[in-house]
Amino acid sequence: MIEGDMLRIIVPGSTANLGPGFDSVGLALGKYLTLEVKKADKLLFLPMTEHVKDLPTNEDNLIAKVAIQVAETYNKPLPPCEVKVWSDIPMARGIGSSAAAIIAGIELANQLCQLQMSDEEKLRIASLEEGHPDNVGASLYGGLVIGLHQAEKTDLVCIKDIDVDTVVVIPKYEVFTSDARNVLPQELSYKNAVEASAISNMLVAGLLTNNWNLVGEMMVKDLFHQPYRGKLIPEIQAVQEKIQHLGAYGSALSGAGPTVICFTAKGKGNDLAQTLAKDFVNCNVESLEIDVVGCRVEQVQEIKSL
Repeated sequence: MIEGDMLRIIVPGSTANLGPGFDSVGLALGKYLTLEVKKADKLLFLPMTEHVKDLPTNEDNLIAKVAIQVAETYNKPLPPCEVKVWSDIPMARGIGSSAAAIIAGIELANQLCQLQMSDEEKLRIASLEEGHPDNVGASLYGGLVIGLHQAEKTDLVCIKDIDVDTVVVIPKYEVFTSDARNVLPQELSYKNAVEASAISNMLVAGLLTNNWNLVGEMMVKDLFHQPYRGKLIPEIQAVQEKIQHLGAYGSALSGAGPTVICFTAKGKGNDLAQTLAKDFVNCNVESLEIDVVGCRVEQVQEIKSL
């Protein structure tokens, strides 16, 4: 960073799983975490919006922890800086708030320490932190991602041609990923695992061919997590039943929930959102763009007051 300049880091939120694509399929959404960074005497984070108002102002927040860890990995100290933080990604709602923070932390270290990391390196570090590549991959690359994270390697395919509109139904209550994972079974029978895998394969086939009717059909057939998490989140069944009569392709639990994401034909997202908002008055209902850019960095000149 040049003295007097500010760095802006913008990271999209994301939805994951899309039903049976459990811990593997992610899609970047048009809700954003934004950092404005300038040099300072000490590391200081300043929350600027409601969703991050409880963000720790020191090294204890997730962005800082990841940035410090990345810097240490490359044997460099993280330079002190002041970071203003904006976000319209609600916390613990299944729209990738923690994944966006992880990507933001990695990029913060990358920029401040001049690490010149490749996207592949960023993805690997993020997946090791998150445990799977779906949300972090979508926030990093934008678009639709299909990934596999293993102890020795992380693989990911990114697709930017996605011909669909998305609508999210966001309940007011939180569901933490740890709680949502606790309701999942420890194992599936071999027969059920094969069937669940085949459903997931068909979902991916639909995604790669923009066959959203097939995608929607596979979403409701998921055997990996939705049948179990539905007990925590009644909105998933209610939304699925409602959109059957509205011409939408399908819906799925977004990440660990409680948000439910719906997919409909291009140009019909706003109409679907308006209709669902009338039925789900205790939820925030929005039509969201799909972000196809992913994490981006801007250099901006700080305006000095006279």
